[in-house]
Amino acid sequence: MSTLNKQIVLAARPAGFPKESDFRLVESRMPVPAADQFLVRSLYLSVDPYMRPRMAAGGRSYARSVEIGEVIVGGVVGEVMESNHAQFAPDDIVEGMFGWQHYAVSDGAGVRKVDPTLAPISTALGVLGMPGLSAYFGLLDIGKPQPGETVVVSGAAGAVGSIAGQIAKIQGCRVIGIAGTDEKVRWLIEDLGFDAAFNYKTTPNYYRKLVALCPNGIEVYFDNVGGEITDAIIRLINVRARLVICGQISQYNLEKPEMGPRWLWALIVRQARAEGFLVFQFADRFAEGLRQMAQWIREGKLKHRETIVDGIENAPRAFIGMLQGENIGKQLVKIADL
Repeated sequence: MSTLNKQIVLAARPAGFPKESDFRLVESRMPVPAADQFLVRSLYLSVDPYMRPRMAAGGRSYARSVEIGEVIVGGVVGEVMESNHAQFAPDDIVEGMFGWQHYAVSDGAGVRKVDPTLAPISTALGVLGMPGLSAYFGLLDIGKPQPGETVVVSGAAGAVGSIAGQIAKIQGCRVIGIAGTDEKVRWLIEDLGFDAAFNYKTTPNYYRKLVALCPNGIEVYFDNVGGEITDAIIRLINVRARLVICGQISQYNLEKPEMGPRWLWALIVRQARAEGFLVFQFADRFAEGLRQMAQWIREGKLKHRETIVDGIENAPRAFIGMLQGENIGKQLVKIADL
């Protein structure tokens, strides 16, 4: 085992879309666990849209900003190498917010053990992790889909959207997906069972396309992107529609706020509800969500896909590519073999 710890730190606050020069690969001494701590060797790093607002100077995220020179925040699946903690032992597989680095120490706060016999350990960062839980609780607890309703999902080929759409299908809904390539559209329809989908990058008029695909309006909208797509969908919501605000990825890299229509009036006219959420508000029910999704996977009702790049030095490139829609499903960076 190396005594050096490779880390990706924030070199500069991004202006617009991040650049690779906004990140820096550094080496430090491998940390040593103190009393009631354990040492984790990273196996997979997570790459997620929420990381972009946390690179801003402040005020754009639900959590504090990453400081210049600080390790990039992020979820990790890793292996316990050494332990002075009563509840974690060497060889345990764990998931936690250990950041973009080869090694980290933890006191166990916010860390969960992963059973490698249930599914590939990488799924603890995807379908059986924060993205899957976001889809599960966001759709079911806030969207409350009913059989026969029309559900529209933006960012539908991503880690969260692809799961949310499939859960809507399990609930007996008609599901429309919005994605950024023809390949993603085919995947949504042919592999995941969406009823329809379209490529927003080649669609000149979102509203007209949605009218054609949703002739009876929209009951549930699972929003991952915001912006013009959401503006078009608001015009088609039905009475007592539910808008689940999970992400606003189209806005994360803007240097100036995007001007758009003021559509809160539509919530009045349609007696509809728009509700944002953070997955952590459902933390006391995570076990419930994970059990149900694991069962759906075993039954073949829930599929997932991963886009994986190798090497911590490629994490910034993977992150930038994810923000530009290059991934299908969950974007991961593989650090080491188990």
